[in-house]
Amino acid sequence: MKEPTQFLTNEKGEKIAVVISIEEYEKLLEELEELEDIRAFDEAEASGEIPIPFDQAIAEIKRSRK
Repeated sequence: MKEPTQFLTNEKGEKIAVVISIEEYEKLLEELEELEDIRAFDEAEASGEIPIPFDQAIAEIKRSRK
């Protein structure tokens, strides 16, 4: 059974915040991170750039830092 949504209100009775459990908060963060990964993948795919192997990318980054 889902807990009812709780809100914090200001002096005027306007909703200003939502109270959620830690579990729900962590679940939302995980889902947000997954969505960000999907968006980054879609942007990379749409860029038309040719991907390079991970090891090669790391080597190039290390060379550029010297």
